[in-house]
Amino acid sequence: MNIKRLGACTLLALGIGVATTAQAHRAWMLPSATVLSGDNAWVTVDGAVSNSLFYFEHHPLSLERLEILSPSGEPVEAQNPARGRYRSMFDIELKEEGTYTLQMYRQGAFARYKQAGEFKRWSGPVEQLDQIPVAAEDVRVSEIDSRMQVFVTKGAPSAHNFTPTGQGIELVPITHPNDLVTGEPVRFKFLLDGQPAAGLPLVLIRDGIRYRDQVGEIELTADTNGQVEVTFTEPGMYWLEAELEQPSRLIEGAQRRLGYSATLEVLPL
Repeated sequence: MNIKRLGACTLLALGIGVATTAQAHRAWMLPSATVLSGDNAWVTVDGAVSNSLFYFEHHPLSLERLEILSPSGEPVEAQNPARGRYRSMFDIELKEEGTYTLQMYRQGAFARYKQAGEFKRWSGPVEQLDQIPVAAEDVRVSEIDSRMQVFVTKGAPSAHNFTPTGQGIELVPITHPNDLVTGEPVRFKFLLDGQPAAGLPLVLIRDGIRYRDQVGEIELTADTNGQVEVTFTEPGMYWLEAELEQPSRLIEGAQRRLGYSATLEVLPL
């Protein structure tokens, strides 16, 4: 089965990983701190998929695609990785001064199909779509491009790791993501495949939704330059998400599902 043949099928976007239930489940990483100093600086990070944001009650986050970059852009190894019933966890020793980037990036294809009366799933590089059996029925395929990030700074913030790759949705800080405080305007710029993501819809959710009646989303829309501005009134951990759907550039007749998420810490002024 090649890419062109798939285009002749009925193709529907199905999302990434747990995103088939995106309305209920959110995937996230939560650092123990985002701003540190001193010689012996460590951060513990939890990762999970849950209904209530930053609460462990559904599934641990897979760390298979985890990448940690030092302030100079060098790879850093996660320490003490572990997987529990509801969460994954790991430690990072911050040896360099500056901003570390923790991220997971996925680019490829996701498919669901029926074979011998059973529904099956497949994910992998777009070039390997021919691994789906020729006899498969009800084939549904989407192109996937998703990025999850967390930023942690030791000492003074740095910007080395914010150089755009030109792929998918990317955050280019105007305000550094580890310099967020209540009462002061925060400005971010978003790119889509290297160009300003004009009109990109975003949502910000503060931690603790399990303990309040309303989720209290902050909804934002990027301007023509891909920029958004927000002033936080309450400190805490926030989850930032952007989602976009457009025709696939690689799979004929399919949709491309793009996503970006980040965990941000807002400190009191």
